[in-house]
Amino acid sequence: MPETEFVARLKDVTKTHMLDKVEIQALKGITADIPRNKFNVIIGQSGSGKSTLLNLIGCIDTPTTGSIEVCGKDVASFSDDEMSDFRARHIGFIFQTFNLMPVFSAYENVEYPLLINKTPAGERRERVLATLEKVGLVDHRDKFPNELSGGQRQRVAIARALVKNPEMVLADEPTANLDHRTGTEIIELMQNIQAKDKTTFIFSSHDKNLITNAEDLFMIMDGVIL
Repeated sequence: MPETEFVARLKDVTKTHMLDKVEIQALKGITADIPRNKFNVIIGQSGSGKSTLLNLIGCIDTPTTGSIEVCGKDVASFSDDEMSDFRARHIGFIFQTFNLMPVFSAYENVEYPLLINKTPAGERRERVLATLEKVGLVDHRDKFPNELSGGQRQRVAIARALVKNPEMVLADEPTANLDHRTGTEIIELMQNIQAKDKTTFIFSSHDKNLITNAEDLFMIMDGVIL
């Protein structure tokens, strides 16, 4: 897939949800270019539309109107199956609640996206161990999520997002469930990974530390980017 200057491009994007029988317009004509290989942060209050915007960029949802390109592809025209396949191959996700599978070890949680993508066994092992090393958890690879601290679980989640070498990693409030010190460590870890590997990160966050360290900042209010 040819690289472009921007990992995502949105033009006049709207998104309307139905709540009972009432239309709620979450996004109101968003136009934005998200640069590649940067530490991008979307900020806004609860209900501002930032999670909706992140879901569109992450190909979890489709716009009501407008156009959106992700990694150079017009994803708004994709079928559900095409969207799922594209998401599995090109986008990594980090969640504030970690979303680890409790019956899987740290190693197995990180390996799972490679199983989905049918990566050969030898390559899987090499990439999982290298990625766990990158987040400082290779010595904890056999531990289960309930045997890890919150910060360690988030490191496993980061490794799971990175292991398939995605074109971008999306993180929805990744430090929200961590104490300040641990959250700071996680931000520093992601910054170091971004600087070394030129990974494109896109966050939604209230975290002042994340906002301070953003290379590109997108402020959204009432469904509009300011």
